[in-house]
Amino acid sequence: MNLQAIFILAYLAITIGIGVYAAQKVKNSKDFILAGRSLPLPISTAALFATWFGSETILGSSVEFAKGGFLAVIQDPFGGALCLFLLGLVFAKYLYRMQILTFGDFYKNRYGKKMEFIAGICLIFSYFGWVAAQFVALGIMVQILFGINQFTAIVIGLVVVIIQLNDVKPIWSSISEKPDGFFSFFPKSNYHDWTLYLSAWMVVGFGSLPQQDIFQRVMSAKSEKVAIRASYYSSVLYLLFALIPLFLGLHAKSLLPDFDLYAESGQLLIPTMVSKFVSPWVQVLFFSALISAILSTASGAILAPSSILSENILKYAFKEMNDKKLLLLSRISVLIIAGISFLLAVGKPSIYALVEDSGGISLVTLFIPMVFGLLSQRADERSTLFSLFVGIGTWLLLEIYGDDMTSHFYGTIASLVAILIGMYLFPKKEKSQVTT
Repeated sequence: MNLQAIFILAYLAITIGIGVYAAQKVKNSKDFILAGRSLPLPISTAALFATWFGSETILGSSVEFAKGGFLAVIQDPFGGALCLFLLGLVFAKYLYRMQILTFGDFYKNRYGKKMEFIAGICLIFSYFGWVAAQFVALGIMVQILFGINQFTAIVIGLVVVIIQLNDVKPIWSSISEKPDGFFSFFPKSNYHDWTLYLSAWMVVGFGSLPQQDIFQRVMSAKSEKVAIRASYYSSVLYLLFALIPLFLGLHAKSLLPDFDLYAESGQLLIPTMVSKFVSPWVQVLFFSALISAILSTASGAILAPSSILSENILKYAFKEMNDKKLLLLSRISVLIIAGISFLLAVGKPSIYALVEDSGGISLVTLFIPMVFGLLSQRADERSTLFSLFVGIGTWLLLEIYGDDMTSHFYGTIASLVAILIGMYLFPKKEKSQVTT
């Protein structure tokens, strides 16, 4: 084992130790899910930033940018930065005022228990790809550092995340070689390209707004003002930091003679460049920071659907449910979500594709009901369920019979049209139980 690997193991051990220590401080479900709603601005900003800055940004987007330029990475990082900005601009203040634990609680209070249950299922399914992407990334890191096969590496990554989360006892020459349109930020002026372009913005920019990890980061802030400012600051930080791996990817073709091989495997591009061209100590810093970013993202990505599963679905299977039992159920849910995501990680090891799948589900099912639930009082449970099913039905049909990402765009449009029709066909008779 080389010196770099030893230092990284030591760093990882310290990180796990901190996670286990922090787990001992969790006394109830509010601590476990929302950090007691006590985080100051610097920590709240860092938490939001860390939720986004992980494997997909460093390992996935970099190779997509190297192959296709800016138009290949609109989804991330630009869509991710848009999501955080919109969170602060529109949604954070409404969410923070609600004294609830999960996004499922919002759908229950605003629309009813049927919507709570179905929205909870959609939220949980939307996270499997995101969590699996982090497991794949951790597996890649372990594989590169210690030379073991990827399956075993992913298993190790899975165990590390669960232990941390649960208490379980030259640039110009590079630029000149790029094809025409590489640095274009807008597509060609035809309908199909613009539809693809808007879909890329929407998948993460809109689709990640109605998700539990965003909600948890907002609710964990110590005040509404902190939640809003943290959203703005994290948006700027995320975009600035995310540009670094993109421009590292820009150098790859001129620096790596076998670029096409690495581009084919995708996720190995940046780690390979770091291993070949920087000093051992910089390698230690890079891989340690990358593992830390992935662990942070993975922890939040597992905790979010686990909270939905325990709070909005599984707890109804028990007659008596106090907070101590709910906390235990939340911990068990972590293992369930991690296990299913592990199977997906082994079966579909493309980080960028896994994240795209994740954002697409919540976009076509929950984004429109969330917007109308927060900003309007006219929609009721019937119209939102109609919107949800029309959105996901349209998306599934286009995924099966289509051949590109426009399914997200049309699924969202269908969801919007459906809720408008639903409000006309099913006029609301009672006031909402939640005022925003």
